[in-house]
Amino acid sequence: MESNSSSIKTLRVMVFGVGAFTHGVLHILKQHGAKVSTYLIRDYAHYSPSLEGETFLSEVYPNPCQLLNDKKIDLVIPMSIDWIMADWVEEFLSLNIPILSPTGEGMQLERDRDYARKLCEKYHILFPKAFTAKNRLEAENLLNTHPLAYVIKNPLCSPASPIQTIICETAADTRSWLKRINYEEGVFLQEYMGRKEAGHIAFVSGGEIYSLISNQEYKRAFDGNMGVAAGAPLGGIVEKDPDDKYNLARELIHPLLPWFRDVGFHGPVQVTAIRKDDKWFVLEYNVRTGVMCTPIILRMLKKPLKVIRDVACNQKTIIEFNDHLNFGCSVTLAGFGYPYPQVQGPRLPIQISQELDCDAWWNEVAVDSNGALQSSGQRIVDVVAVQPTLEEAIQKAYQNIRKIRCLSSYYRTDIGKSLWPPGNE
Repeated sequence: MESNSSSIKTLRVMVFGVGAFTHGVLHILKQHGAKVSTYLIRDYAHYSPSLEGETFLSEVYPNPCQLLNDKKIDLVIPMSIDWIMADWVEEFLSLNIPILSPTGEGMQLERDRDYARKLCEKYHILFPKAFTAKNRLEAENLLNTHPLAYVIKNPLCSPASPIQTIICETAADTRSWLKRINYEEGVFLQEYMGRKEAGHIAFVSGGEIYSLISNQEYKRAFDGNMGVAAGAPLGGIVEKDPDDKYNLARELIHPLLPWFRDVGFHGPVQVTAIRKDDKWFVLEYNVRTGVMCTPIILRMLKKPLKVIRDVACNQKTIIEFNDHLNFGCSVTLAGFGYPYPQVQGPRLPIQISQELDCDAWWNEVAVDSNGALQSSGQRIVDVVAVQPTLEEAIQKAYQNIRKIRCLSSYYRTDIGKSLWPPGNE
């Protein structure tokens, strides 16, 4: 239990989300005294949130505002930024319920890629060469004028974007993909700068920046960082990093402090960066703590419920970490056909051969008529270990994922063997 204070013990928290992210957040905050529930924002991965508290379908409650009032919710934690585009957003904001997210112009840092690029230019933060185009003709003309390899992105960030990120490593790769993408919202072309990516997550609250962790997401589908970039990471490494040992926050987040204060930004900020010529460049900002990182951050914090409440209320806070929890390792068990959504298989039984002794956040799973666990989609579970050392975290995560079996499932066996520490390939 986090505190003897009744205001903390009885804090009513609702997560807008589904699946493993939501399962992890609910479970940990419940352990720290919160009363938790979920507004299920998508049509899959509903089972694991139901293990922790009440769940409410968006199909039944297309507008959650009355639900939030009826349940006397004190704090909302969104999994993604798509809530800001809902037709009930103004009503929701008028309720003045603290939310672990920026609002207003602060949301543009993630939502609008060109906005973020211009912000970096204004505050002298390095950003790869980038262009926007309205259609294929404009995009191909840009490629002819600036013949580089590009990462192809949607100009506006959303889980339902017409373009999901495509990493091209040559100009010829880029030209091929420009013939196939959906230009409904245009296209954002960002110069490809290699594979030396890393991330850093901080909270912004009360006009101050609080560094939390540095991290690496293993976005490629297969060992050796091969295959396509999947829709969500296949694993990751998280290091407790309040002192910003890799200079990611110092170079890429702290210069934005005047802007944070100007727009009243408070909430999480994550920068994904690339290392080139011994310099960090911004690839993108997110205003969420991340699907993979959030439960690990909550495990590392001594008082996660108090911290996220402070940040949601835009108050200065004190970040205290558990001394012995320095590294986290997450490994995803992917099911039949992943990462290709066109490939669909049957619901398959899931067997656990021995008791798990680390966190397992279930994703697209359900139970059959006999109560036995089975897959219901392509991402089955995130197995997560938080330990004193990186080696211990990796070892424990792999020890536990080997205890879980589902036909035709797989996991990457090389988490932590490349791309770490930050700045390495």
